[in-house]
Amino acid sequence: MRFSFMALLVCCLSACASFETAKMMPTVGQQALVRDGVPAIISQKPGSIVIARPAGRQFQTGTRPVYVIAIFNPTKTPIQFSASGISVEQTLDDGKSKELKVFSYDELVSEEKTRQAFHAFAVGLSAAGNSMQAANAGRYNAYGTAYTPQGNVSYTVHGYDPVAASIAQSNATAVNNQMIQTAIQQGQNNLDALERSILKDDTILSGEWYGGKVVFEAPTGENSKRYKMTVLVGSETHEFEIDQAHVAR
Repeated sequence: MRFSFMALLVCCLSACASFETAKMMPTVGQQALVRDGVPAIISQKPGSIVIARPAGRQFQTGTRPVYVIAIFNPTKTPIQFSASGISVEQTLDDGKSKELKVFSYDELVSEEKTRQAFHAFAVGLSAAGNSMQAANAGRYNAYGTAYTPQGNVSYTVHGYDPVAASIAQSNATAVNNQMIQTAIQQGQNNLDALERSILKDDTILSGEWYGGKVVFEAPTGENSKRYKMTVLVGSETHEFEIDQAHVAR
């Protein structure tokens, strides 16, 4: 019965979650294409080529969009690229514009470290609870009634079993160590993933590709959300028009 309730709850939560897809809208000098079911745009200029595409087929509504940007240097001289040269501007329903914050690598690392600190605190509380419970595992109480010629006598026996306490404490220590190691490893994996994937400043040599992910603030609005992503490479500006809309059910 409990399993059925939990399964139903998961299904309900999944049904309540809504998703959106990104439609890439090419402009003059750009080419639209689809790779592995994901739309992309190639923007080509004399001194650089930039490809932009969503990191996945869908975004969960209200979450930060993630895009993959790839830059190619077709010239014979190096190009200086700065991650701060990427900006996103949303066109709201009333026609006004709103700048969406693009998160830098350092900001994302800071967020991850803050998350790890809160998680470490929660793990510490859980470990302390396990240790306290184990410390009391060897204690026991027994209650009974003795029948004597003089009448019934109730009694209570208190005791301590060092073997049971030792086993419980050893088990608690093993569980706590595993929890702590798992938390540390997961945190390191998250930081490593950011290091490998997030777009950072780079000098792009002749004939070289450079790319990574861009994460920015979630656009607002109930219906279609339209925004423009601008990528500055050297002295050239590449603009990508994107329409993010709900997935039809």
